[in-house]
Amino acid sequence: MLTLAADIEVLARFGRALADPIRCRILLALREAPAHPADLADALEISRTRLSNHLACLRDCGLVVAVPVGRRTRYELADERLGRALDDLRTAVVAVEADKTCVDADEKGCC
Repeated sequence: MLTLAADIEVLARFGRALADPIRCRILLALREAPAHPADLADALEISRTRLSNHLACLRDCGLVVAVPVGRRTRYELADERLGRALDDLRTAVVAVEADKTCVDADEKGCC
């Protein structure tokens, strides 16, 4: 069983991964199907270098894994439950009223 500190660290890692729109797009793309970096870069219309940096972050967060396929590497979600978690988060956020933001969002740079 995880401790409270471990639970917090896991959630913080997930939050850091989701904090960047490109990483969100990568995770949503990998939710659909595993992909090779070149294909992901083309689909997301970003440079391969930029994609590589974001994939490294997602690997370090433990959310994606690199799977060798011959001479190429394919990326996929580290656990199929992550896809369901992303779906749950998307539907939960949609359920929240769109005009709700933090009172001091401008000062804190959030929301």
